[in-house]
Amino acid sequence: MNPLLSLPLLAGLLLLSGCYTNPVTGRRSLVLLSEGREAQLGSESFQQIRRKEKVATDPGANARVQRVGQRIAAVVGEALPAARWEFVVFESKELNAFALPGGKVGVYTGLLELAESDAELATVMGHEIGHVVARHGAERMSEAMVIAGVGIAGSLAVEANSNDPRMRDLFALAYGGGTTLLRVLPHSRANEGEADRMGMLFAARAGYDPRGAVSFWRKMAARKQASAPGPRTPTFLSTHPADERRIADLEAFLPAVLPVWEQALGARRADAD
Repeated sequence: MNPLLSLPLLAGLLLLSGCYTNPVTGRRSLVLLSEGREAQLGSESFQQIRRKEKVATDPGANARVQRVGQRIAAVVGEALPAARWEFVVFESKELNAFALPGGKVGVYTGLLELAESDAELATVMGHEIGHVVARHGAERMSEAMVIAGVGIAGSLAVEANSNDPRMRDLFALAYGGGTTLLRVLPHSRANEGEADRMGMLFAARAGYDPRGAVSFWRKMAARKQASAPGPRTPTFLSTHPADERRIADLEAFLPAVLPVWEQALGARRADAD
């Protein structure tokens, strides 16, 4: 088959083979990995991390992460049906947290120190769980498969229609750079924004003030600026949005989630009475 003719056929088969709808945002995405396999990989990766990293023994830190995590998990509910929730604190000064498919969540003690309030911690944990619910990891894997497949077909087409062997290398260079700058990196930044909104929504549904996302990222931006002053990586070369843009987007989303938080607070008070 002519490689050029195979391109639309390849794209059509991929689009038909797996499409996922985010149950929170409604966004549709190409996902070629089954949820069961994704959860299995997440569980295996989590066990490897537990063997490699030092698990924190501080009872206060562990109780805090469990408390916030279980409330977030409760509102996630059927949006992550394969979840077998685990919340683990790791002893490290790293300002980070993560979530893996299957409901495996890790939080580093350095981040707990920065996220002073439970509301801040809830938006961060909600963000990481949002990545899992949206299946961003599987989406990136699927995207890489599509890009690689189209790249191979394109290289074969160039080779078949050119007498200059250098043209294939030039195509590969241009294709790789173009897809990274025009698709992969912008898509990654968009995924971060989606996870931010989902994290605020999960926190609000769980009864945590979603304004914690804004205060946390202001502190994070200040910490990064203090630890590494000077020019930043241009946004178009980054997998994450610039801090200023991120904070502005979080603030813009507040009117949509503050009523959710207020409703959740009312429901919790009613349950307590």
